[in-house]
Amino acid sequence: MTPDDDRGCPVLDMSGRAMHQQNADLRSAGPAVRVELPDGVIAWSVTRSSVIRALASDARVSRDPYRHWPGLAAIPEGWPMGAIALGYNFLNRYGDRHRSGRRQMTPAFSPRRVAALRPGIEATATALVAGLRSLGPGEAVDVREALSKPLTTTVICDLFGVPADMRHRLTAPMDALLTTTATAEQMTASRAALDAALTELLELKRRVPGTDLASEVAFARDDDGVGHTDQECRDILYLMLSAGYETAVNLITSAIDALLTHPHHLAAVLAGSLSWEDVIEEILRQECPVMHLPLRYPLTDIDLGDGVVILRGEPILLGFGAAGRDPEVHPDRPDDFDPTRDSKEHLAFGHGPHFCLGAPLARLEAEVALHGLFGAYPDAVLAPSRPAPPRLESVIVNGPSELWIVPSPMSAAPLGRHHLPGA
Repeated sequence: MTPDDDRGCPVLDMSGRAMHQQNADLRSAGPAVRVELPDGVIAWSVTRSSVIRALASDARVSRDPYRHWPGLAAIPEGWPMGAIALGYNFLNRYGDRHRSGRRQMTPAFSPRRVAALRPGIEATATALVAGLRSLGPGEAVDVREALSKPLTTTVICDLFGVPADMRHRLTAPMDALLTTTATAEQMTASRAALDAALTELLELKRRVPGTDLASEVAFARDDDGVGHTDQECRDILYLMLSAGYETAVNLITSAIDALLTHPHHLAAVLAGSLSWEDVIEEILRQECPVMHLPLRYPLTDIDLGDGVVILRGEPILLGFGAAGRDPEVHPDRPDDFDPTRDSKEHLAFGHGPHFCLGAPLARLEAEVALHGLFGAYPDAVLAPSRPAPPRLESVIVNGPSELWIVPSPMSAAPLGRHHLPGA
C-alpha cells in the first residue's frame, strides 16, 4: 500500500461507539490499515497483537512528532488527538531523551513504593463506600462518580501534592481533552483552562516546594543539568495526572459493570474460587481502559508483509486495547468477559520502552475498590430502570461515562441487565 491508496480509506469513528467492531474489521483487513483521523490526517491503524508488539518495541519507531513527523506542520490548533500526540513530555520523546525523562518518574511508581500506598488507598475507598450508606433500599448511585473517580483522583493528586480546591479545575479539562468528538474550539478552551491551573500549581510548588511529585517536576533537570521549560513541566504534569487516574477510573468502572452483568462471576469471587486479580486482568484484556494511544512515526520504511509498507514519517496508531480481543491470541470467545479463562494476555499498559509506569498503581486501586465495594454490598445490582451505560466519546480512552448501581436492592434477587456477548 502507498499514499495513493488514501482515497476511500475508512474513517476512524471518533465517538468510540462501535470501537470493538471497527477494530475487528481493521484487524481482518491486514497487519496495518490506512485510516482517516480528524482534519483529514491519514494514519496506519494497527490492531493485531503481534504487530503492535513488534512496532512498540522497534527502535526504528519514534513517538516524537517534533523530530519525526513530516506532516506535523499541517496539524491545526485544537486537533482532537493533539493533547496526547503533541505533548512536550517524555511520552513523546525518543531514545535517550525519552529514557532521561522517564527515569525521573520511575522511582515513584515502583512496586515497593506503590505497595506502601495501600493503607491510604484503602482508607479512601472505605470512606467512599461508607458514603453509600446514606442511600435507601433500592436507591441508585452513579458508581463512577461516587467511587471510581474520587478514589483515583485522590490517590494521584495526593502523590503530586495538588491542593483539594484545585483538583476539579485540573480533572475537568483533562477529561475534556480526551473527548475526541470535541470541536477545535472546545479543545483549545480546555487546553487553556488546564494550562492556567497547571501554571498555578507550578508557581505554588516553586514558592513552597514539598516532597510531592509536582515539586520534583517543577525543579527537575535533565541529564545535562538543564531544567524543563514551563510548557514541558505543564505537559509532564498533564501526562502523569491524567494517566494516573483516567486509566484506573475506567478499569474500576468497567470491572463493576462486568461483574454485575455476570453475577455468577461475582459470586465466585466472593466465594473464593476466583480472585480479584482474575477479574482485573480479564477486564484489562476484554475492556481495555485505553484503546488507541496516538501516535508513532517510523524513522525508515518498515515492511510488515502482505504488501503493507509503512513509509518513513507516516503516523502509526497502535490499538493497544484491540490486542486483547485478537482471535490469534484468544481464539476462544475473545469478545466475552470470562475471568475463568486461563490466558488473559493483553497490552492494556502498552509494550516496550513506553510501558505504563502506573500499571502497579492502577491494579492496586482496582483491587481495593472492588474488594471495598462488594465486601460492603455483595448483593449490589445494576440499576434495573437504567439502559446500558453510555460510553466515553473517545477513541483514546474506553469505558462507561456513567454506571448506575443499586448497592442495597429491595430484593437480593439478581435484577441487573445482561449485555450480549462482546457488548
